[in-house]
Amino acid sequence: RSYSSPETEGQLLNSFVQYFGDGLGRKVKRMPLIEETVLPGDSLLTLPVVIIGNGPSGICLSYLLSGYRPYLSPEAIHPNPILHTKLEAARHLSIVDQDLEYLSEGLEGRSSNPVAVLFDTLLHPDADFGYDYPPVLHWKLEQHNYIPHIVLGKGPPGGAWHSMEGSMLTISFGDWMELPGLTFKEWAASKRRNIKSDRVMPEEIACYYKHYVKVMGLQKNFRDNVYITSVSRLYRGKDDEDRSQLNENISTQDLEMEDGQKSLIKRNWEVRGYQRATDGSHVPFCLFAENVALATGTFDSPGRLQVEGEDFPFVLHSMSDFGAAISKGKLRGKADPVLIVGAGLTAADAVLCAYNNNIPVIHVFRRRVTDTSLIFKQLPKKLYPEYHKVYHMMCTQSHTVDSNLHSAYTSFPEHNVLSFKPEMKCVLQSASGLKKILKFSVALVLIGSHPNLFFLKDQGHSIGHHSNQPITCKGNPIEIDPYTYECTKEANLFALGPLVGDNFVRFLKGGALGIARCLAIRQKKKHELMEGGDGGGDGVP
Repeated sequence: RSYSSPETEGQLLNSFVQYFGDGLGRKVKRMPLIEETVLPGDSLLTLPVVIIGNGPSGICLSYLLSGYRPYLSPEAIHPNPILHTKLEAARHLSIVDQDLEYLSEGLEGRSSNPVAVLFDTLLHPDADFGYDYPPVLHWKLEQHNYIPHIVLGKGPPGGAWHSMEGSMLTISFGDWMELPGLTFKEWAASKRRNIKSDRVMPEEIACYYKHYVKVMGLQKNFRDNVYITSVSRLYRGKDDEDRSQLNENISTQDLEMEDGQKSLIKRNWEVRGYQRATDGSHVPFCLFAENVALATGTFDSPGRLQVEGEDFPFVLHSMSDFGAAISKGKLRGKADPVLIVGAGLTAADAVLCAYNNNIPVIHVFRRRVTDTSLIFKQLPKKLYPEYHKVYHMMCTQSHTVDSNLHSAYTSFPEHNVLSFKPEMKCVLQSASGLKKILKFSVALVLIGSHPNLFFLKDQGHSIGHHSNQPITCKGNPIEIDPYTYECTKEANLFALGPLVGDNFVRFLKGGALGIARCLAIRQKKKHELMEGGDGGGDGVP
């Protein structure tokens, strides 16, 4: 019998209550916890899926695992005739139940992951050509497709969006930030929010994600204020892989009992951590999982220059710290400029923030202003005038050997920071090798951020495209199967979003689709295996 049927879902939730208290019940407020003194060998419940990270990646995956299924809308005609023909031929099937490799074939887009491109073109047809076509999908809640899971996050649903600088507009349109089943405009109208621009504030997006979890009925799957300390594999080796078959090699420890019947849920992973209580105390917990999905994003660890003096207190690494310094008046009346390092959008935000607060800026970056890979080259001027204002200053107000600093802003293209000095000075070196010492009031290093996967073995260095190197969004994302999003180097471990190179919300939804399909297929095979065993055979195809 399926543990995802409506009846047994209730029994499963009851067993959650039995083992964890009422933490996974529908009206529960406490985290499902196991005391640290409980030994792994004891009879403990194993969850089919644990999702680490409650940003848009984790939310979207929870949505699909909760049984929501996308179908081709009756009146929809996709502008890609080849894709539409494929969709029309399988109209009776949800997209989750179709061959994603077949549907993705021949599609092109701004993601290197084919399922991400597929799902994006179904939700935003021809968006990159400037069209605003409606999605060709409609959604149905099919509760028999529910796969029990839990989503663990440090803060409220929405992840890092709750901690982003609130004074800047998002780079993407509001429509591109939305999740399936609830348009951003619908949410804004329901909250009587006046959205004046296609681009919106991060705080608006954070509120939308938090509301999305509530309105879609996903709250029972989410736990906030949770910090993961370790995710470790319990079984390794070929013999362990053989245990995935229902045969004599499976011990009763690997099986959960349900009304006398065995439901095969393999304990592949042990997830440990703690939940921060309202009084500030830490309550430890331990969960077992058949599958783990990494949806942590990349905002955990700011990029560092790795130079002398970078740990001085006047060298900052986040916009929030810079904003706090401004709001507290720490930079008011300072004669020396702010030193901003980096040529991305966050660095541009910092330039604008300083400029708008009448704080002079020294802007240092390694690339040439004509470098075609600069993000400013990819943004239309009409849609992003503030960023093109920064880019214009980068080009026209640059420092030359004989010139003094400009009063409001001076750029130093093709320069590297060699060191920071205790007297609040910085040593720069140009591409030609010339060195220059500059005085500043505060330094802000904004050169990207990296995920912090310290809770994995070897900090996750073994699961990237380049082994034994830190995981980064651009240079070394987690290596996955392009259609299931399962890590190629670690079975039953999945990853999506920025961890696999999909920085934009538009594209991370494809990861949720790939994972949901993979898990649905495995669940179906598992049930067929069990039913075959009940029918008098040996239970092994």
